[in-house]
Amino acid sequence: MNLDLTGKNALVCGSTQGIGLAAAVELAGMGASVTLCARNWNKITNLLPTLPRPGAASGQVHGGLIADFEHPIEAAAALQAKLAEPGTGVYHILLNNTGGPPGGPLLDATLAQLAFATQTQLHAAHLFTQLVAPGMKQARYGRIINVISTSVKQPIPGLGVSNTVRGAVANWAKTLAGELGPHGITVNNVLPGATLTERHHSIVAGKVKATGASPQQVEAQLLATIPAGRFGEPSELGAAIAFLASPAAGYINGINLPVDGGRTACL
Repeated sequence: MNLDLTGKNALVCGSTQGIGLAAAVELAGMGASVTLCARNWNKITNLLPTLPRPGAASGQVHGGLIADFEHPIEAAAALQAKLAEPGTGVYHILLNNTGGPPGGPLLDATLAQLAFATQTQLHAAHLFTQLVAPGMKQARYGRIINVISTSVKQPIPGLGVSNTVRGAVANWAKTLAGELGPHGITVNNVLPGATLTERHHSIVAGKVKATGASPQQVEAQLLATIPAGRFGEPSELGAAIAFLASPAAGYINGINLPVDGGRTACL
């Protein structure tokens, strides 16, 4: 199985914690040169030396990019400037990944909340994809992977805005999979279930506030819905992402891959 990413460049968004960081570590370990993309430069510079460099002798070099998906046009401008820097070359792998919207019933959501979630989840991913796609076409190798949610298959109660916008991202990705497939580029979505990240802790805290239950009671209720009987680890999501980024996954295109311990009840 060809999992070698030597000579490939990966741009990993939301890469200073959780799933994004786990994916960056996996991609680096497979030989890719990884650009950590996040809002905090100090976090980026502290993490860069910790990334694996098994292909350093063949030119593997890691770097960083400051970008805030709350301001997608400015974030895209930062990426455009990065692509223009000597030595940056082509990004063969793009991981679109950012924090999810706050919870709450969809009926209570304001237009501003819907617009903001669309901006951070969809608009930013679209602009980044537009910028890296030409290089991927030229290289005849591209892997665009979006971290979204199992809610694209089965809406999650209490996450109304997230359910809505994640579904839009999934259909955006499926459309692009058809458009970019002939150029050697795949577009796939990874759907995390309950994973031990900051997002998980915020969801638990929200349920505690809404119901008055203890954190232990909330987590027990969540665990009861997961056949695996445990929460996921970021590294398990990172491994799935890294596989989809590899040459071995070249014929996998346009899919939604749940990594959720079996929680999603539909096919």
